[in-house]
Amino acid sequence: MENFTMLQFFEWYYPANSSLWNHFKADAEHLKKIGIDTVWLPPAHKGMAGNQANGYDSYDLYDLGEFDQKGSVATKYGTKQELIDAVAAGKAAGLKIYVDIVLNHMGGADQTEIITVRKVNPENRNEFISEPYEIEALTKFTFPGRNGKYSQFVWDYLCFAGVDHDVRTKETAIFSIQNEYGEGWQQVMSKENGNYDFLMLDDIEFRNPNVREELKRWGKWFYETVGFNGFRLDAIKHMDPTFFNEWLDYLRTESGHEFFTVGEYWEPNDLQPMLDYIEITGGRFSLFDAPLQGNFHEASNEGIKYNLCAIFDGTLVKANPGLAVTLVENHDTQPLQSLEQPVKAWFRPLAYALILLRADGYPCVFYTDLYGSTYKDKGDDGKNHTVTLKKMDEMETLLYIRKNLAYGKQRDYFDHQNCIGWTRTGDEEHSDSGCAVILSNGEPGTKNMEIGIQFAGKVFVDYLNKIGEEIIINGDGWAEFKVNAGSVSVWALKN
Repeated sequence: MENFTMLQFFEWYYPANSSLWNHFKADAEHLKKIGIDTVWLPPAHKGMAGNQANGYDSYDLYDLGEFDQKGSVATKYGTKQELIDAVAAGKAAGLKIYVDIVLNHMGGADQTEIITVRKVNPENRNEFISEPYEIEALTKFTFPGRNGKYSQFVWDYLCFAGVDHDVRTKETAIFSIQNEYGEGWQQVMSKENGNYDFLMLDDIEFRNPNVREELKRWGKWFYETVGFNGFRLDAIKHMDPTFFNEWLDYLRTESGHEFFTVGEYWEPNDLQPMLDYIEITGGRFSLFDAPLQGNFHEASNEGIKYNLCAIFDGTLVKANPGLAVTLVENHDTQPLQSLEQPVKAWFRPLAYALILLRADGYPCVFYTDLYGSTYKDKGDDGKNHTVTLKKMDEMETLLYIRKNLAYGKQRDYFDHQNCIGWTRTGDEEHSDSGCAVILSNGEPGTKNMEIGIQFAGKVFVDYLNKIGEEIIINGDGWAEFKVNAGSVSVWALKN
């Protein structure tokens, strides 16, 4: 069985020049060649900020860069036709394409409505702090630029459970819309702030059956229009999980396709809510391993003080490896972003070895680690900062090792808090496969590890070229493998 690897093909600060779809189209064959199998693309629809929008501020789900809305025809990433062409090129190169689905909220409504709301305590959203009263809210979406093409559905206040702005008074707060679908918020998994249904903008009301039906119709249209292979689901901790059970079951049945799906349930410090979510959704889809990413962030900051033997403690890949998508960083955790939790450059090769070269988990590589990035933004201190993220020199080699060598039985040597390792024995399907991986977050280290008697007398070298010498496997299939300080080495058969 082949090892598969996902690539997140964007980052938050990708230039707003409508070039991403063409960039992917041009690079698709190269990505497949270096060991990428699946690609996660950003939200394809028009956001409320038009061609400046990353897509997480959903305006018109049916506008894939086709209509003159919000100041542009193209989205930040390109036009509808460029998207279709890019997906086709990716599939022709042998890649599978996952699209980003943002259904928690909408923004940039075309008209206001006078609606009845109750203000809630932002730290306990279950607590009303006003009696019902009227505000003027941006809650009516008519999409005049599209003019009813593909769907004539009009979104109004009955389609939303909450808003965060009163146009008339210019007050920003969290307002629970008083409609016929229930008092207060929807039942979501996250109990943060009492109930974390409301995240931002116009919070979609999934208790409205017309909304659920429209989103199912849209999902089918989106698939038939673009022809992707799977989904990444945004902000699912803020949404009724039964909606995605219904939505995915419908699309899988209608299309006859599996649609690999991974959800973003971001709880970097608590695994249990993620396990609860998997249970309530019946294991229909995978989740990103947020606790593992949190461990990588912590390990990169603590250095030699961090116990590497505990790197997988409290993680999804340890508790439920079959549904864990592992990652080192993403567009939310990168520097200056909302969930900023970056992994320092020195530790990134170690972290990628831990997700790419082990038996468990479905690893996802982040765009900046393959391509690099330089950008500017304001930090929490209110000051402007320039960030340069260099592409990781070791990335293509690690991808090669994953695709060709990291197979077979795994033996773990997590027996020293600053130096850990494991071996893979290889298998018959991949010639000359097998490897030994050793990591240090402190001093230079060595570790005596068994790789298998089938390698007795064979010469091994460090594929990452951190250590120049050769190692010979002894007659019992063991060797003393080496690593430099604060580094990772991957030993395999010399070519």
